[in-house]
Amino acid sequence: MKKRFRDKLQQAIYVVINPFVKGLIKMGLTPNAVTLIGFLLNIGVVVIFVTGVEEGNRGDLSYVGWAGGLILFAGLFDMLDGQVARLGNMGSRFGALFDSVLDRYSEMVLFLGICYYLIGHHYFLSSIFAFIALIGSMMVSYTRARAEGLGIECKGGLMQRPERIVIISLSAIACGVTSHFIGGDYKLFIPGIPFHVFETISIFTFPLFIMAIMTNITAVGRILDAKKAIDKQDQVTRVIRSATTTPVIALLIMVLPVMAMAKPAGQVVKEPSFPVPTGIPTMLFYMQRTPNANTIVYDLNIQKDGTLDEDEPVNIYWIRYTENSEKKGLNYIQRKFAYGLKVKQVSKDKYELRSVAYDTKKLYLMKSAEGQYHIYTQIGSVMAQLNRIYLHIEGGSFWRPNVVYIEMKGIDPATGREIKQQFKP
Repeated sequence: MKKRFRDKLQQAIYVVINPFVKGLIKMGLTPNAVTLIGFLLNIGVVVIFVTGVEEGNRGDLSYVGWAGGLILFAGLFDMLDGQVARLGNMGSRFGALFDSVLDRYSEMVLFLGICYYLIGHHYFLSSIFAFIALIGSMMVSYTRARAEGLGIECKGGLMQRPERIVIISLSAIACGVTSHFIGGDYKLFIPGIPFHVFETISIFTFPLFIMAIMTNITAVGRILDAKKAIDKQDQVTRVIRSATTTPVIALLIMVLPVMAMAKPAGQVVKEPSFPVPTGIPTMLFYMQRTPNANTIVYDLNIQKDGTLDEDEPVNIYWIRYTENSEKKGLNYIQRKFAYGLKVKQVSKDKYELRSVAYDTKKLYLMKSAEGQYHIYTQIGSVMAQLNRIYLHIEGGSFWRPNVVYIEMKGIDPATGREIKQQFKP
């Protein structure tokens, strides 16, 4: 739910900033240039904080307010670089690396300025919390990067970079504005308590205290989430290995479907001849069934920017060979009750798929050793690369067809040989 809200909010922001983004593209600015501008603006924030120490006094919090405004403006460029890459079709792997590295530099430079200001005006306790917030911020980013390096998606938590930028900038602006009205040296005392419980700078430092706690909670939460995903991934790997290395299990897997397929003597089921889909470079597998040659294609769903659609990674459609090979999408009933897929993301670049009509068979969409996406499933005793599913149907109704058997055909990744298995659903 939170992810959906973030995505919707992000899309709403993009609607606002896209005209500005298009202007930057027309000016010839590249995503890397936009990233660099954001970093230089954060250096400007440090200059403001240092000037506030060297030329200002403890009660002059206007420097904090101006720094907050520049932090917010610099944070805008953190969104602009990615959007310039997408709209300008200028995305690159180096650009992603450059953006990530400069984001870390920007954040560390920002906290350097904050800590310098707080220490320079003798807010020592607040400076400690600011430094702890820096540690937490770095660990939030590092745990995600390390988890994704292991193939695990790790984006959860309440204190991601956009939240941190907004909190720091708005609290700094609020502190500067408030000091203009009540003064930078204002202190609130409560009778019976020997020290003040609030001062103007608290508007800026208290959110830093909250951030020091929440960033580290977010980092620990990401570690725990990554552990769950890794344990689940390892469990799948163990099942695959055991199925391909244990002779007894392998024998059962091969024999039981054959026993289930046993037919009365003299009964022969012959598969009709169907056309094979060609010229689809991103096709994962296809499904065919009696009584006609129309074929359902399960295709990799690549977005305009060349990335996989994480919410709907598989595009499903008909090739109607009986209608001049016309391509046509599934209708609602076909998608929800017959040929659609239930998709669950297990980790980065790995998805668990189940048929809406027969969800006992697990399919996995993941990358091969060559970095290409394929569908893998258990065929006989092998975790194979799935190429084709065939349903032999004899009679029945639309809602309850009489499926005589299902045949799955694929490639053994270890040997390259074609393998197939028939079973009764």
